[in-house]
Amino acid sequence: MKKRILVTGGAGFIGSHLCERLLNEGNEVLCLDNFFTGSKQNIVHLLDNPYFEMIRHDITQPYYAEVEEIYNLACPASPVHYQYNPIKTIKTSVMGAINMLGLAKRIGAKVLQASTSEVYGDPTIHPQTEDYWGNVNPIGKRSCYDEGKRCAESLFINYNLQNNVNIRIARIFNTFGPRMSLNDGRVISNFVIQALRGEPITIFGNGEQTRSFQYVDDLIEGLIQLMKSSDENTEPINMGNPGEFTMLDLARKIIDMTGSSSELSFHPLPENDPIRRKPDITLAREKLGWEPVVDLDRGLQTTIDYFKKELDQ
Repeated sequence: MKKRILVTGGAGFIGSHLCERLLNEGNEVLCLDNFFTGSKQNIVHLLDNPYFEMIRHDITQPYYAEVEEIYNLACPASPVHYQYNPIKTIKTSVMGAINMLGLAKRIGAKVLQASTSEVYGDPTIHPQTEDYWGNVNPIGKRSCYDEGKRCAESLFINYNLQNNVNIRIARIFNTFGPRMSLNDGRVISNFVIQALRGEPITIFGNGEQTRSFQYVDDLIEGLIQLMKSSDENTEPINMGNPGEFTMLDLARKIIDMTGSSSELSFHPLPENDPIRRKPDITLAREKLGWEPVVDLDRGLQTTIDYFKKELDQ
């Protein structure tokens, strides 16, 4: 049955993939974006679809539409972008959540919050489970994003408890794939672009810090399964790939896959940069029957091919 679905941040990297998937499943999609980090290029192939509507709007301002589901993805998500205007980042997370929750309350819609593994900060437990409260510096450079998302989670939980709003919360771990911005500033896009250009690959610290990487198609499947799941699933659920890689492993893999002559260039570790990051996805497996199916090599090859085309234009 066709649904009307609102996707905030719908012209972004993850949002555009979600819009595409929802349209392919036969839904009507309203895509809301202010194009701060989103791009028309990400959704231009959807504009001819009569069931797709693009609206330029900033969710720090109220918005009204009659929809059945809301995916709230709007927020700069890479350190380069969210530290560019930290006040705007906090406002997008907090006021955006208030506006979307208010809309969901008024029209009786189901609403999903795209939260983040950054709510765990620099974790003192490994891997990270949903019941871990996190280790976050509330006044550090990353706090505009970390604390904004933590506050948004609190708003979602309290709108559910106080007003019975039908909520879902996905804690998204590092995600990569086609349509990442060339100036995204996150590790996979940085490494791939530097390797393709034959530039030194930037390694922060000693390169032994770890991350877990999920391919964007796996995440989209997880978000849709979460939205479809039981209304009892109001607690946060981790979405990530539990495979864990050091930055050195990743850099060497990308150099090998691109046939690059790039060398490694070591730089000081940024403030409050997490040393280890790996999701425990037991809850997602149990409650959603979801786990990632795309391994790192396959996802990287698709991403490398995408960036090659982008750089050739």
